[in-house]
Amino acid sequence: MDFAFQITKWYLQNKRDLPWRNTRNPYHIWLSEIMLQQTRVAQAMPYYDAFTEAFPTIADLANASEEQVLKLWQGLGYYSRARNLHQTAQKIAFELDSKFPETYHELLKLKGIGQYTAAAIASFCFDQKAPVVDGNVYRVLARFFGIETDIASSVAFKEFFTLANELILTENPGLFNQAIMEFGALQCVPQNPDCTICPLNSACLALAQKKVNQLPVKISKTKVQQKHFNYVVFEDENKKTVLQQRSESGIWKRLYEFPLLETAFVADEKMILEWLLKSEYKDQITAIEELTSEEILHRLTHRLLHIKFWKVKLSGILQNAISHQAAVELPTPIVIFNFMTRQWN
Repeated sequence: MDFAFQITKWYLQNKRDLPWRNTRNPYHIWLSEIMLQQTRVAQAMPYYDAFTEAFPTIADLANASEEQVLKLWQGLGYYSRARNLHQTAQKIAFELDSKFPETYHELLKLKGIGQYTAAAIASFCFDQKAPVVDGNVYRVLARFFGIETDIASSVAFKEFFTLANELILTENPGLFNQAIMEFGALQCVPQNPDCTICPLNSACLALAQKKVNQLPVKISKTKVQQKHFNYVVFEDENKKTVLQQRSESGIWKRLYEFPLLETAFVADEKMILEWLLKSEYKDQITAIEELTSEEILHRLTHRLLHIKFWKVKLSGILQNAISHQAAVELPTPIVIFNFMTRQWN
């Protein structure tokens, strides 16, 4: 079976009409690929539209402030992607005269552009023969060729990259890359794909060996951390509140949040009061109210956050307090933004 022919034929008949497929502009391709990392197409689409409207060119993105970029990114998660996007836009705009490098290896030198994104830009925009290897590609190749290598292992990328490089079309590498990714997204899906309508079913080893739902092999070695976050929503006599900027390390770097008490288990009002009595606001406390009767569960890649919000009324006027509107306009973790919009609207 001609794997490349069959998969590209399927693609031309079944592909979705996505805005980044109607351009060879490397800025737009790059933006879409960064957004689509660990994000579904339906979720990424409005962000792509918002970014291309707010920043039509890479120079526009480069000239934006980090806070503008993070605010527009809010809700996509993995905020380091947005920071790298911004910094790389500045490098391309200010040092490379807004011109993208055109080769896979030159693209790899840019911050935040890894092997997958470099291959996508190089092949889609510049017809470079560089195979993409993402989760969809791992799945399609592992099943069709019956590969049982753990895709989380250190040797997996090289093995799958080499195989994809042997299969990729020389004359139209971008078409092949788009096809195999789309095939994994729509046809060879993670759970219970419909193999009866698959154009590759006559030669698929996973199907022949009844291993479709066992491949690809991925052995997770990362333990999920459980954390308890208690956010204190201060309110002074002017109905203003306090937000603080997170540090340069850890999750949500440089985003804004309410003052935080992190505990080893579910906190109660007594624990919150004990913490408050050690704070600079200890003499102004007039009331404490639990705003969330149950913990909000917020999942990150390797963490499960148990979040509660507490309202603390204070006498007097706080010098560092801001209005509700100003708080909503700051870049915050989406769980805090959602809380603010529910609580204050």
